[in-house]
Amino acid sequence: MNKKWLLPIFASFMLFTATPIDNAEAATAADLSATATKYLGTPYVYGGTTTSGFDCSGYTTKVFAELGIKLNRTSGSQYQQGTAVAKSDLQVGDLVFFNTSGSGSISHVGIYIGDNKMIHSQTGQGVSYSNVNDPYYWGPRYVGAKRVTTLDSEQQEQVEKVAEVKDSAIDFSVYASRAEVAVQIAKALNLDTSNKETGFIDVKPTYEHAGAIAAVAKLGIFQGDANGKFNPSSPITRAHIAKVLVVAFNIENLGEDILFTDVPENHWATKYISILASNGITSGNDDGSFGFDEMLKVKQLETFIERIQK
Repeated sequence: MNKKWLLPIFASFMLFTATPIDNAEAATAADLSATATKYLGTPYVYGGTTTSGFDCSGYTTKVFAELGIKLNRTSGSQYQQGTAVAKSDLQVGDLVFFNTSGSGSISHVGIYIGDNKMIHSQTGQGVSYSNVNDPYYWGPRYVGAKRVTTLDSEQQEQVEKVAEVKDSAIDFSVYASRAEVAVQIAKALNLDTSNKETGFIDVKPTYEHAGAIAAVAKLGIFQGDANGKFNPSSPITRAHIAKVLVVAFNIENLGEDILFTDVPENHWATKYISILASNGITSGNDDGSFGFDEMLKVKQLETFIERIQK
C-alpha cells in the first residue's frame, strides 16, 4: 500500500525524491517485453497517449499502466520516480532518460529491454528499438536510469525457451518464416545479396539466407528483436507482413480507408492493412475479417508479392 504525505512541510522535499509507484507483484520481464513489443511500429505523435500514436512518455505510461504501474505523464516527471540505477546495472524494464533538447533537462525516455537496447517512441520512427550506447546520438545524450519495479528475469528466460520450442514445431512448408519473407522480398526487389554480414547474432554469414536478410535489414524493411536477433525460423503474422510490404515496396493508400471487422481502428497495423486493401493486394476473408493475428502462409506471401508486382 502506498503511503501519502499529508503535511505541507514535505511538499518541496518530495519534488526531489523518488515518487512512490504502484505495487506490481505480478509483473515479470516476460509481461513487460510482450506488452512493450506489441506496439512496435505505432507512429510517433507529439502529445500522443493512445495506440493511434505515442510520444516517448505517452508510450512508457501506456506500457507500464498495462502492468499495473502508474507513471507520471512527462519524461521529466517520470525521472522523479523509482530508484536511480547505474548504467552498468541496467535491467529489463528500467526507464532510461536522455537530454535531446540541449537545454540540460530531461526530454526523452525509453524502456531498457536488454543487451544495451531500449524500446521507445521516437520521432520519425515511432515505437522502435535503439542502442542506448549509440555513439552518434543516444550515447552522448544519456542522462540516467530509474527502476520503477522489479521484474522476474528468470521467468523471461523460460518464456523465451518455450517460444523457441513452439516455433520449431511450425510447419514452414505451409507457413512463412521471417527468413522466407526476406528471401522473397529481396528477390522481388532484385536486391544485392552478396553481403552476408547481417549484424544479427543469430544469423551467421554461412547461413543460406544471410545475404537476403542483410539486404532487407539494410533498407530498414526488417528489424531484429531487443536481443539483437533476427529469428529467421520464427513465423510472421499477417499484420506484420502488411507493414513489411508497405515499407518494402513504398506503397501508398489509394482512395478511402478500408477497415476489417477484426482489426481495431487504433491498432498499429490498421493503416498498413488498409493500404494493401486499397491497392487490391488483399481483400480479406469472406466474413469481412483480415486475420491480422494469424500466421502468414507461404502461398499468401507469394500472392501478395505477385499482386504488388502487377
